[in-house]
Amino acid sequence: MSRPNRRPRRNTSAMRMVGALLAVHREAAGYTQQSLAKQLAISEDLIASVEQGRRPLKMDLAVQLDDFLGTNRTLQTAVENMPEVDLVPRWAEEYLDCEREAIAISSYENQVLPGQLQTEAYARAVFRSRVPVFDEDEIEQYVATRIERQEILHRRVPPTTSFVIWEAVLHDHLGGQEVFAEQLRRLREYSELPGLALQILPFGRTTHAALDGPFVLLETPDHQRLAYTETQRGSQLIADPDEVAIVTQRCAMLRTQALNAEDSRGLLNRLLGEQ
Repeated sequence: MSRPNRRPRRNTSAMRMVGALLAVHREAAGYTQQSLAKQLAISEDLIASVEQGRRPLKMDLAVQLDDFLGTNRTLQTAVENMPEVDLVPRWAEEYLDCEREAIAISSYENQVLPGQLQTEAYARAVFRSRVPVFDEDEIEQYVATRIERQEILHRRVPPTTSFVIWEAVLHDHLGGQEVFAEQLRRLREYSELPGLALQILPFGRTTHAALDGPFVLLETPDHQRLAYTETQRGSQLIADPDEVAIVTQRCAMLRTQALNAEDSRGLLNRLLGEQ
């Protein structure tokens, strides 16, 4: 497959500049990251990530911050004029748009953990494993985009989510021991989130409904069902009802073959106890 066309995304140096500007305005107004996050009803981690240049400042938040801090569109203007670099392949654009709006998400992974469940360190290890290699700026851009996707799990009304993960992924210490231990703790924590089902497909099963590889199922607000699959050099978003039905059947069967949510938490507890 030829190199895909790409959609513009913000670069890390510009993200750090905007983050530093936010920090200056926040401190001048007499707020800590924690107190500002509380006032705006957002997470402290989001403020910290933006100020450190790890996440882009989104326009809606820039508007909110300018209004609250009285900074006369300073942050909005900075966001509008950030230089751009290519980041997200166009073949992934439509999927990311659908994911942001989805009311239900189901996925199966057998190589790495689902992006919505990854820690920053684990995501960084994923992108550092890429061949040919990314440079560090590219890696940070990809990590920021991946972490940004996780915000859907923390909405006031999050989508209903179901993740099935092959046990082998939990034994692959991607990024090293500390990264692995932190990632296991994240999985255990997220397994308790309301509306989220986390199941492990254990070793030793005599049948397997998803031998063709990973997939994602999405349900849109107007109840259209879509399937998404990836290959080494591309991906496809599937809307054909017959094809989506096949993936849906595989997903349903796979969930019966995986450990239930309680037993999956028990497996995570045992792995955490070995750390």
